[in-house]
Amino acid sequence: MTFPPQPLDFSGLHTYSLHDRHSKVSVDDFASPLRPGMTVRQLMAALPTQLAGGDFPDLVRRIGEAHRNRRPILVGMGAHVIKVGLNPILIDLMRRGIITAVALNGAGIIHDSEIAMVGRTSEEVADVLGAGAFGAARETGENLNQAIVEGARTGIGIGQAVGEMLLARQFPHNQQSLLAMAAQLQVPVTVHVAMGTDIIHIHPGADGSAIGQAGHHDFRVFCRLVSELEGGVYLNIGSAVLLPEVFLKALTVVRNLGHQVKRFTTANFDFIRQYRPSTNVVHRPTLEGGKGFNFTGHHELMLPLLAAAVLDEIDK
Repeated sequence: MTFPPQPLDFSGLHTYSLHDRHSKVSVDDFASPLRPGMTVRQLMAALPTQLAGGDFPDLVRRIGEAHRNRRPILVGMGAHVIKVGLNPILIDLMRRGIITAVALNGAGIIHDSEIAMVGRTSEEVADVLGAGAFGAARETGENLNQAIVEGARTGIGIGQAVGEMLLARQFPHNQQSLLAMAAQLQVPVTVHVAMGTDIIHIHPGADGSAIGQAGHHDFRVFCRLVSELEGGVYLNIGSAVLLPEVFLKALTVVRNLGHQVKRFTTANFDFIRQYRPSTNVVHRPTLEGGKGFNFTGHHELMLPLLAAAVLDEIDK
């Protein structure tokens, strides 16, 4: 090659007509202009049919179909969903028979129970960690650990035990509690913990054997729920590690035992896309049928939109 190199001659480049080329985007896929006073249904119809604009209405249709066919709609969620104020929407969906079961991590029962007890939750960790006071609220530790111990004694899981405790003690904000209302509505709630991750594990009343027994009971209940998921929907909302791992283990258990769970819908909702939800909820479980979705955004915006769209879909 000579120096400096000579520019390549493009004059012989083969071209084709734009009219003959396949294109991934068409004006047929474009959004419609919005106008004041639109209904949720009209807004959904106005979305562009590209990426999430096509996926979101598809998920809504699948949830509506599952509900009409009396198939399960399971929600696995992290505690942040509770902390941003979405309990009333989730409770309403349970009351309507749309959400048929809920799975929580250990933090979920803490924040939900504090809401029930005093109407507020979520301490400022940085303000109390230096003094060793993080997680030391007496009522939280006492009530939840007592409920778990009693649940283990009577042979029930953490979710049911906490829900029944909240109802029995008639806390002033039970109507805003996911666990209390689920117990009242007889909607199963399972709780899946990792020892040492939750503040109640540091309290004197924590009983490792009771946590393990009641927690394993809940895992087996969750496996029962997953065994009936054919034609249904599983939503993972805001759990980046624990619940995606639990879901994958439950799915392999039920398939190992001969349950037909091949064609169902999964979706992950979170702020960012994480490896485990994308792999263990969206992709791997639906390889033999069904479809998985991934949506990125704030729970406090995405879940009300999802709920409103689903209600419209069911009502049409």
